[in-house]
Amino acid sequence: MYDNFTQSLSGFDLSGFSISAPTFGSADFPCDDAIQQTLAGVWSDLFSLFSDTALEADSEDIAWGFVNLFHRAASRKLSALDRATDEIRALLASADGSEIHTSNLEEQIERAQAAEASMITFEAMRETAASLYIHETGSSWRPMTGSRPNHAKGITSAVINGRDFLRARAQSRHKAHIPTGTPVIFAGGRTTQDSGDDAKIFAGNIWATLDKVLHNVPDMVLVHGGDTKGADRLAASWAERRSIQQLVFSLDRRLGARAGFKRNEQMLSLNPRYLIAFPGTGVLERLVIEAKSRRITVVDRRGFLGTSLKSPG
Repeated sequence: MYDNFTQSLSGFDLSGFSISAPTFGSADFPCDDAIQQTLAGVWSDLFSLFSDTALEADSEDIAWGFVNLFHRAASRKLSALDRATDEIRALLASADGSEIHTSNLEEQIERAQAAEASMITFEAMRETAASLYIHETGSSWRPMTGSRPNHAKGITSAVINGRDFLRARAQSRHKAHIPTGTPVIFAGGRTTQDSGDDAKIFAGNIWATLDKVLHNVPDMVLVHGGDTKGADRLAASWAERRSIQQLVFSLDRRLGARAGFKRNEQMLSLNPRYLIAFPGTGVLERLVIEAKSRRITVVDRRGFLGTSLKSPG
């Protein structure tokens, strides 16, 4: 899922150069326990301040901004890493064997290593805050624009924007914007339930269906439209709880009435194993028709609101 900087270095021609180890270690960054305990304490104190006050309705916006602080910090470090990597390529292209040139190269490598380590730490802080966010609001945290990649080794959860994915795939770049696994499309619109109990049943059906498909596709990458008020919101929350990678194809509003159909084309181009369909619009109906024509297995829940679910097969 991620080519780290050390792996990237192996692709450069560094013959004749001696690259030292980073000038810092894991002890120079906050440990996982400290991150979790500190952020949980700050979160608890901050939102108890809003509880039972006139500001309580604004607490979700504050919660989103709290997570975004770490996301923006990680994004800045990623930009610094990209700049340092570009500088390394330029230095290698103009290598003259001089001591000054070698010193400049080593300095840029140290900058890149420091930026990468800091980025991973800020992403760990963001993920901890995001888990607090979903516990508080019931929603998966996403940035306003772009992706929420996770570069740490051994971490499978990520929320990748569809445009970032398509751009990275077109450039043949196997990086954090190219999630690995088997695509499964989830599609559902905004529905109104008659009661709170009906809403819980509907949400439970979505989660139960996704759990059954996950049993058949353990390396699932959940592909959806990213609607924060519809069935997509419930699916995204499920994926967050299960640490499942998400690939989000938001509507391109510039396309007008064609936006939904274009998104269908993009999602189906992934050759998904399943399409899970809950009630939605005519665009969703067309997605089901196209999926069947391509022999993609459709788990059809469009007319189903009960609690007894059959296996998707």
